[in-house]
Amino acid sequence: MSRSPAFVKFCQRNLAVCDGAMGTCLAQAGLSAEDFGKHPGCNEYLNLSRPDVVTAIHRRYLEAGAQVIETNSFGGARHILDEQGLGKRCQEINRAAARLARRAADEFSRPSARRFVAGSIGPGSRLPSLGQISFDQLVDSYRPQIKGLWQGGADGFIVETSQDLLQLKAALSAIADILQINSGILPAIAQVTLDRGGRTLTGSDISAVLAALEPLPVLAVGLNCGLGPEGMAEAVRYLAGRSTKLVSVMPNAGLPSMRKGQPVYTLTPEAFAAQMRRYASGPGVNIVGGCCGTTPEHIRALAGAVRGLAPRRPARRRTAALSSLYQSQDIELAVRPLIAGERTNASGSKLFRELLARDDFEGMVRAAQEQEREGAHLVDLSLAAAGRDEAKDFDALAARLNTSIRLPVMLDCTDPVALEAGLKRLAGRSVVNSINLEDGGRKAEKILGLCRRHGAAVVGMCIDERGMATTAKRKLKVAGRLAALARAYGLEACDLFIDPLTFTLASGDKNLARAGRETLAALAAIKKRHPGCHTILGVSNISYGLPAPARKCLNAVFLDEALKRGLDAAILHAGKITPLASIPPRTSALCRDLIYDRRRKGVAPLATLLDRFQRQAPGPRRLRAQPDSPEDRAGQQVIDGDAAGLYTTVEVLLQKYSAIAILDRLLLPAMDRVGRMFGQGKLQLPFVLRSAEAMQQAARLLEPHLKRSTATQRGTMVLATVRGDIHDIGKDLVDMILTANGYRVINLGVRQSAEDILSAAAKHRPDAIGLSGLLVESVRAMKEYLEVFGQAGLTVPVVCGGAALQEGFLKREMRPAYPGEVHYARDAMDGLRIMNAICRKRGARRN
Repeated sequence: MSRSPAFVKFCQRNLAVCDGAMGTCLAQAGLSAEDFGKHPGCNEYLNLSRPDVVTAIHRRYLEAGAQVIETNSFGGARHILDEQGLGKRCQEINRAAARLARRAADEFSRPSARRFVAGSIGPGSRLPSLGQISFDQLVDSYRPQIKGLWQGGADGFIVETSQDLLQLKAALSAIADILQINSGILPAIAQVTLDRGGRTLTGSDISAVLAALEPLPVLAVGLNCGLGPEGMAEAVRYLAGRSTKLVSVMPNAGLPSMRKGQPVYTLTPEAFAAQMRRYASGPGVNIVGGCCGTTPEHIRALAGAVRGLAPRRPARRRTAALSSLYQSQDIELAVRPLIAGERTNASGSKLFRELLARDDFEGMVRAAQEQEREGAHLVDLSLAAAGRDEAKDFDALAARLNTSIRLPVMLDCTDPVALEAGLKRLAGRSVVNSINLEDGGRKAEKILGLCRRHGAAVVGMCIDERGMATTAKRKLKVAGRLAALARAYGLEACDLFIDPLTFTLASGDKNLARAGRETLAALAAIKKRHPGCHTILGVSNISYGLPAPARKCLNAVFLDEALKRGLDAAILHAGKITPLASIPPRTSALCRDLIYDRRRKGVAPLATLLDRFQRQAPGPRRLRAQPDSPEDRAGQQVIDGDAAGLYTTVEVLLQKYSAIAILDRLLLPAMDRVGRMFGQGKLQLPFVLRSAEAMQQAARLLEPHLKRSTATQRGTMVLATVRGDIHDIGKDLVDMILTANGYRVINLGVRQSAEDILSAAAKHRPDAIGLSGLLVESVRAMKEYLEVFGQAGLTVPVVCGGAALQEGFLKREMRPAYPGEVHYARDAMDGLRIMNAICRKRGARRN
C-alpha cells in the first residue's frame, strides 16, 4: 500500500507523461506464431513467453521520456483471458506483466526522478449496460487481474478505453476491494473513449461521464483512444473546466487508414505533440500520453513539447449533478425546483402499482418516459409492494430504465439489498431516497456505504429515534445529524438532499395545523446552517385528503412558498402542477392562510378553503377567465399551454390575418414572454414545455398557409440543439420559418456535440450555424462550442437562441470566444431577420 501515495502525489504535482501504444509496438516487433503458442493474438501471453520483447518496449518508452509506463495487461481480465483458455492463469499473467514494467521503471528511476507503473485494465467486449455481462461478474473478473498487478509492483491503475460507465464502475469497485481502500483517493485513472459524436459506444456524452465519475474517489478522469487529439477538443475543454479530479488525455495518433488489412496511423510525432501542447497550455491537463499508433517517437516529441508547462489546477468545487447513462442533470438550477416525477412510485400511483402487479415492466418504462416528456428532471422510482421481491423488481426495471430514459433515477427505497440491486444496473449517477435515524442510523450507515461505492447522492429524511420531526427546531437538529453522518462516510455536502418532511393540512388535526409553517421555517434554517446541502420535499403531502381542485391550488402555493425559502428539489407529478399565475388571488390567499395557520374571525382556514371549492360549480372550470378577443386569447393560451384552445383560436385568426402575421405578432411574442418568465423563475420547466407543445400544434396548423419563397435558394443554415438538451421547439420553429422563406436548413436534431456540428459544417458549407437550447446548461455548452469552433478554424456566423440565453451574456462571454460573428436571436422571427442580414452581407461581398 506504500506505493500508491507516491504515485498519487507525483500526478498531483506534475504534468505527468505516460507512455504510448504497447499494442502498436508489439505489432512491429516481428513476433512469430510460436511466440503466442496456442493463444494467437493474445498480447498478455507474451508476458510469459517473450518477456524480453515486452521489457524492451518499456525501456524504449522510458528512454523517450515517459514517467509512467503501463503494464502489458489491457486484455488481462479473467473473462477476456477465458476466451483464450487462460482464465485460470489470470493472476499469474498480470503479476508477470507488472513485474516486467516494475523492473524497467526501477532501472530508469533516480532519487529525484522516480518512474511509475500503472496497471492497464481494458474493457473487454461484453458491456453490462447492453446485458452482455453483469456488474458482479465483471467485478469478479477484474479482482484477480488487479490482485496480480498489485502483487507485481504496480503503483496505480489506468482503467482505459471504457465504452460503458457500468463497466468502468465495476473495475473501480474491484480496485477498491483488492486495495481495501474505503476512504481517500484510489490510485486509479478512469478513461473513456468517445466517437465522432462525442459519445461512448453506449451513448454517454461527456457530461454524463463526468457526473457519474466525479463523486467516486478516483485520481483522474480522462479520455483515451478515439479520434486522435483533434477529435477530443470539446470533451477536453469540458473536463478541464469542471472536474475536481486530475484530467488525463491519451489519444491515438489520429485516425488509422487500412493498408494491406492493417491499420496505419499517419499523425506524425510533431503534429501529435503540437496538439497535446495546445491542450496542456490552453484549457489545461494533468496527465498526457498516447494510445493506438503512438510510438516512442511520439512520446519523445510529447515529453519535449510539454516540458516546463505547469499542470492544470483542478476545479475547487464539484458541480452538483446527476446523470443517466446518456446525459447529466445539474442539481442547482437557475429556475428551481429540480423536479422528481412521482408517477413511477408504486405507493403514490395507482396506475403504476397495477403495472407492477402485472409484471408489466415495459408499461412501467413508458410511465417513466411520460415523466420525461412532461418536464421532470429525474424519476422517483418506488417498487415496494406487499408479497413482491423488491430487489428482484429493482434489478429488472432499473436494467430497462438504464437504456430507455434520458433522465437520472431516484431509487425510492430503504432496503439496502434492493438498493444495491438497482445501483448495479444504473450506469449514471442516481439518488438514493432515503436514509433516516429511526434506528439510531444503523441502516443509514449501510446505505451510505453503498452510496459511497456507487457514487450516488442520498436523501436524508428528518426522522430520528422519536419519529418524524414536527417542529422547525427538531427538523434542523436531525438535519445536522444526517449531514454529519454523511460526511463520516465520505460524502460531500452537495451529495446530500435533506427532506424536512411535512404532514397534510387536510386532516383538521389541531396538532398538525402548523405543519406547513414549521416545514417552511425548517427549510430556511437548513439552507442557512448547511448551505452546501440541497433540500427536497414531497410537495403534494401537504394537501393529501383535499378535493383534487383544492389540492392543485394548495400544492402550487406551498411550492411557491418553499422555493422562496430555498427549496432545491420537489417530488411531484410534473404534468399535474398548476401555474401560480393561473390561481385567482383570493384562492391563493386562502391557501396561504391554511399554510401559515392564520385564523380570521375565529374561522379555521381549512373550513374557509373547503367552502370556497364546494361553492364552485361542478365540472371542468378554468381557474382564470380567458380574454374575449382572439388576438389576446392566443397569447394567453400560449402562456397557459392550452393546446386545444390555441388550435381553435388560430383557426379563427386565419380568417383575418396571414399565417406569418399570426406567428410574428401574436404567438412568438407570447413564447418570448414564456422564456422571460422561465428565466426569472416565475415559470417552471413543465409549464414551458406545455407552452411549447401548444405552440407546436399551432405551428402545424399554420405551416401549410406559409407562402414559400419561389426565389432561388437564398442560403444555408446548419441548425442544432446543443449537448444534453432534448428540447426542440425553438429550433423547429426556426427551421419552419427559414424554410418557408427560401432558405435551406440542415436540421441536425437535439443533443448534438460540437464535433457533430463541425462535421455538418464541413459537409454543407453553410452561411450560418444556429445553436438552440432551453436550459442553463445549454448556454454554457454554446460558449464551449464557440471555443471549439474557433480552435478548429471556423469563422462562419453563429446564431444563438433559447429561453435561458440572455443577450448580455452573449455579448460579454460568448462573442469574445469566437473569431466569427455571434448573433443573439430573441425568437424564430429574429432568427430570420438575422439570416437575411447575413446573406445580404455575403451577397454584397461577392459583388
